[in-house]
Amino acid sequence: MRILVPLKRVPDPDTRIRIRADGAGIETEGVSFAINPFDEIALEEALRLRESGHPVDEIVVVSIGGAETTEQLRRGLAMGADRAIRVEAPRELPPLAVAKLLAALVASERPDLVLMGKQAIDDDCNQTGQMLAALLDWPQATFASRIEVLEGGARLRVAREVDGGIETVIVRLPAVVTTDLRLNEPRYVALPGIMRAKNKPLAETTPAALGVTLEVRTRTLSLAPPPRRSRGQRVADAAELVRRLREEAKVL
Repeated sequence: MRILVPLKRVPDPDTRIRIRADGAGIETEGVSFAINPFDEIALEEALRLRESGHPVDEIVVVSIGGAETTEQLRRGLAMGADRAIRVEAPRELPPLAVAKLLAALVASERPDLVLMGKQAIDDDCNQTGQMLAALLDWPQATFASRIEVLEGGARLRVAREVDGGIETVIVRLPAVVTTDLRLNEPRYVALPGIMRAKNKPLAETTPAALGVTLEVRTRTLSLAPPPRRSRGQRVADAAELVRRLREEAKVL
């Protein structure tokens, strides 16, 4: 089984995000970047499947963006991936464009499983995995909180959280699976892994080489922080609360 794991470069979740004065984007100076947490969970799950004795022959990580994404790919290699691919492309790509690039990579790499985060924390689109499955005409299982390999790698049993509890679906391979937070906790990258990552292959390609013409059909006009919340107010009793909700807030 070959597993392809896309890794997106996003601002570190612990970094304070500031919007540029012109509203054209976020201020990147002084901002640290990391692997999208959901993608890191996907890579961790791929590594655990192999360590559990399942027939995982190769784990390939891929990132789409400029040379700066090499840092995240090297971290993926340090975690335990076998090799990496970087697709040179603008960072701000809509989900459909990303899905088309990944579909072209799938055609050349021929993985049995694409394991990826359910969404990226910078745009929260939650669309790429579903679009990729549609383009490939592959089965999909989204929001995975548990993954089991069945029939020696022919099928997967995926548990996913829904409003009514836990839903279980079975998909045949090849398939696209997107991961949720509760699936696992990614490992700490130790120094030996970092040293080994330096000798692992990292290939580079372009959309043209993959036969993909990028069409950016959406664009961000401007960004703005949410309005500040006003201070809370104390009321004497429940009757006054109801009156103010009715007469002032007009929500009753």
